[in-house]
Amino acid sequence: MDFIHTTVAVGKYLVSPLIRHTDDGDFAASVSIRSGQGRGTHDRVMRFTPRFDSHALAHSYATEQGLGWVRERTGSRVVVT
Repeated sequence: MDFIHTTVAVGKYLVSPLIRHTDDGDFAASVSIRSGQGRGTHDRVMRFTPRFDSHALAHSYATEQGLGWVRERTGSRVVVT
């Protein structure tokens, strides 16, 4: 089982897509959204049920879901290029 991730910092949030290559040969996506510092750190993890044919598709989906969560809470327009 391998987890491959990158992080995107958005204000006080750190969005980390987590992609796993499954035994069936497809890719599973989840995302971690961390906020706070030190003992006040809070980490939300969302796991998604769709499976993807490629790492890139799973990564894109997880990133967009995480950034969408941040957008809902901050009202900001988050764009990753």
